[in-house]
Amino acid sequence: MFSFRRIAHGLGRSRSRRLSLLRAAAAAVVVLALLLWWLVPGGSSSPSGTVSFATGVPTGVYDRYGSLLDERLHREMPDVDLRLLPSQGSVQNLDMLSSGKASFTIAAADAVATYRDDKEPGADRLRACARLYDDYMQLVVPAGSGVRSAKDLKGLRVGVGQKRSGVNLIAGRLLRAAGLDIDKDVRPVRAGIDRMPDMLEEGKLDAFFWSGGLPTGAIEGLAAKTNIQLVQLGDLVPELHALEPETRHYRAAVMPPDAYPAVQQGEPVKTVAVANLLVTTDRTDTALTEGMTRAVLNSRDQIGEKVHAAQKVDLRTAIYTAPLPLHSGARRYYRSVKP
Repeated sequence: MFSFRRIAHGLGRSRSRRLSLLRAAAAAVVVLALLLWWLVPGGSSSPSGTVSFATGVPTGVYDRYGSLLDERLHREMPDVDLRLLPSQGSVQNLDMLSSGKASFTIAAADAVATYRDDKEPGADRLRACARLYDDYMQLVVPAGSGVRSAKDLKGLRVGVGQKRSGVNLIAGRLLRAAGLDIDKDVRPVRAGIDRMPDMLEEGKLDAFFWSGGLPTGAIEGLAAKTNIQLVQLGDLVPELHALEPETRHYRAAVMPPDAYPAVQQGEPVKTVAVANLLVTTDRTDTALTEGMTRAVLNSRDQIGEKVHAAQKVDLRTAIYTAPLPLHSGARRYYRSVKP
């Protein structure tokens, strides 16, 4: 016998099945959209235009690193033209970022922390892309000098870096740890690594401080022309840590014997190190920041062939960017390459 109830039941089940399929399809669309948003941040358009990158003093590691990164960036983001801007170093680099003159830079973690602690204009907008490599503090004197520690620099002509450089910042702190005032107890010469080696060779300096990756080309060049020594700074570590919190980003370190073979004669040198960060601001485009972070990590081996410090750039440690939080574009890059 024909049953309307059975037909109605069948229609109900069919309707229910269609609704279930529609819900599943809608859920799949949402998941796909979220996945695309995660993997392709900022849309599918490739970053383009001119981007400014503040580097550092000519012949310094920041300057060389920036030039080599420029070459690599054309492969990662072919429509981006990187404009390199020279500077006195870390502190001025942060000034240029905060003022909008530069979109990216390299700065030492201690300089970044001080910039934030002092509440400099725009400091709250600073963001990190990656931890790069460590700077090693280097105290250079002529061979035969009686300087065996920073404590022996009293009354001498000492190169301490330019005023807005990271070198000047850490040199002042090291001298304070040695019981000396940078403006009263030594004769400070505020010059950069582009000038200090020649001044030492010409007898216009008795010593100079430098904070840079190993080896620094300007010091290698000086060693090729004249006999120099590297003075250990390891004896200052306890006093330096007593100055915390402003010195919290410094760590005890050792320059390996092969950093400057002709100078060290197979001997390591105890010193102080601080991490360098690739820095931008929260105003920088997400896709551009992701691309810059990718270019830096992908270019490690190529840049490292000419700037040995760059060999220390490592995906496993790049995310440790204290005292700055990661930029959202950098976070998306690290998520995309997470195993």
